Amino acid sequence: MTHDTKETISMMVLTRVGYFNLAGVRELYDRAGSATTLMDHRLDVREVVPDASDKLVERLRDCDDHIRRAEEELEWTQRHGVSVLCLGDDCYPYRLAQCQDAPLVLYYKGTANLNQMRVVSIVGTRRCTVYGQDLVRRFMADFRSHCGNKLLVVSGLAYGVDIMAHRSALEQGFETVGVLAHGLDELYPPRHRDTARQMVGQGGLLTEYMTRTNADKVNFVRRNRIVAGMCDATILVESASHGGGLITCGIAQSYDREVFAFPGSVGLQYSEGCNNLIRKNGATLITSAMDFAESMGWQDNSLLERAQRQGIERSLFPDLTPDQQRIVDVLRKTNDVQLNILSNMTGLPVGKVSSEMFELELKGVARSLAGAVCHLIG
Repeated sequence: MTHDTKETISMMVLTRVGYFNLAGVRELYDRAGSATTLMDHRLDVREVVPDASDKLVERLRDCDDHIRRAEEELEWTQRHGVSVLCLGDDCYPYRLAQCQDAPLVLYYKGTANLNQMRVVSIVGTRRCTVYGQDLVRRFMADFRSHCGNKLLVVSGLAYGVDIMAHRSALEQGFETVGVLAHGLDELYPPRHRDTARQMVGQGGLLTEYMTRTNADKVNFVRRNRIVAGMCDATILVESASHGGGLITCGIAQSYDREVFAFPGSVGLQYSEGCNNLIRKNGATLITSAMDFAESMGWQDNSLLERAQRQGIERSLFPDLTPDQQRIVDVLRKTNDVQLNILSNMTGLPVGKVSSEMFELELKGVARSLAGAVCHLIG
């Protein structure tokens, strides 16, 4: 599903109107049923949402400049090959869509499917040490060796751990997406431009911000929710006692996503954040890619390709785990269910459903279709 031009522009306008109340604008959109409805009633919005705040009523009445700005932005995206992903579109990250403060609109330039079966964010300090660099490189190489390249790596394209995650992912053949704190007409920091260009062809660049948006400090904090929300899990590599990586981990926890951290030496500044998070049970301790893959149930990621090459038949996989049986029972009653809805219907976390769907695909029982739709075979 894709939105028509009027609805897209309306969502862009509504985003600007509700810039300082992310959850509130999402609730308003959900209650109205569409952004177009709100814009059509912008002079009498209480006809649609009776308890709309006075501030919202005022901002909607005076949004002509926002409309013109949205029309200009849409034209710019069309000229520059940028996709406008609206909440509800098939290509919008479905994991992020589950979050109440998810952006109504994202701007995306790239080639990666943002709804892959395995999506992980790798975050940490901008002052990454040699130890942290080695951790990232080894994690990527080991994951590639043991689990294949079926992984989308997300980070913020910042200095330190972020850029190491992107570059190491590219080296190992993973797709990788950078979430920006500004529009797609600029790049911060500029020295990462070559890596960003490579990412567009092997991943992509993603942002909620229109062009001509400065990379202000508050924008980096806001973008962390996208980094956390569009992923199954967040991995903290190195962090001081306070920092953006810890903020991202906290957001991931609030979204009920998995959080992992590499430990570091006691007393070292950029190990303190990781060690404290682990000590407070805010993250699962990992020391390798295999620790992570085992915790996520992703360690057999390469088996599907081998099974397809060898022509292994469904009859060789007769047994289902209790969680797999629960998923199959739901799909027998209601087939073609989106992953997040299936998570709610089974009572299993999204990451668990995702990993079990992969196992069910190996067994020839179920598969994931476009738009993260789960389908029972046969």
